[in-house]
Amino acid sequence: QVHVAESGGGLVQPGGSLTLSCAASGFASEEDYAIGWFRRAPGKEREGVSCFDSTDGSTHYSHPAAGRFTISRDNVKSTMYLQMNSLKPDDTAVYYCAADRRWYDGFYDYNYWGQGTQVTVSS
Repeated sequence: QVHVAESGGGLVQPGGSLTLSCAASGFASEEDYAIGWFRRAPGKEREGVSCFDSTDGSTHYSHPAAGRFTISRDNVKSTMYLQMNSLKPDDTAVYYCAADRRWYDGFYDYNYWGQGTQVTVSS
């Protein structure tokens, strides 16, 4: 059974940095799978933040995340990270890790979701 779990959220001042982690389990050691970050801000719909494209594994970012966030994954540890720099109050949201055995380019409705971790950017 696939399970994903986020960690690393918290309160950070504007301009600060934070790194989120996501541990995935339930995939076979040689299995390729999609994994990515999403977020839901108060009063807004869930949106994609960053993921890896299936074509070549290259990174893909939403417009708000591009240039400030960096996604990475350690396939040996089955762990994914999101390094967030220059954080703004608009980045305040619950951040979700998601995974799927279907692997396409860009953001889509993944099958497996974590519980989310709160990121609050405030002075």
